[in-house]
Amino acid sequence: MSNASFHILLVEDDPADAGLAKRAIRQGRILCDVHHAVDGVEALAYLRREGERYANARRPDLILLDLNMPRLDGRGVLAAIKQDVDLRNIPVVILTTSDVDRDVEAMYQLGANSFVTKPLDLQDFFNAISGLENYWFEIVKLPAK
Repeated sequence: MSNASFHILLVEDDPADAGLAKRAIRQGRILCDVHHAVDGVEALAYLRREGERYANARRPDLILLDLNMPRLDGRGVLAAIKQDVDLRNIPVVILTTSDVDRDVEAMYQLGANSFVTKPLDLQDFFNAISGLENYWFEIVKLPAK
């Protein structure tokens, strides 16, 4: 375990996008641990501390959630999180390639705290991650764990 003040759960099935997000978080000025879940099923197992693998999982301060994933997509994960009394206070940021209005509307209806379309430009992507870190860990007050 590191000395990081904040913990992020990154739920992303694309290895390249996950790698970029982790790199952007590491390069940020806020010290954060990141746990990467490759799909919604793994994310919920982590959040619920299911099985031996996740028995001691750290509760995330923020969840970065992709929409389109195998097994259980981001819509299903978000719905499950917001229906769970133990998880619903964790902020969830949708971080996806979609910019379709119906996706934006649906995610806010399910309780997403933010919806961010992944920028295609690498520097813009890094800036977006940095902005998320700054907003969620420096500006807003998060609920007690």
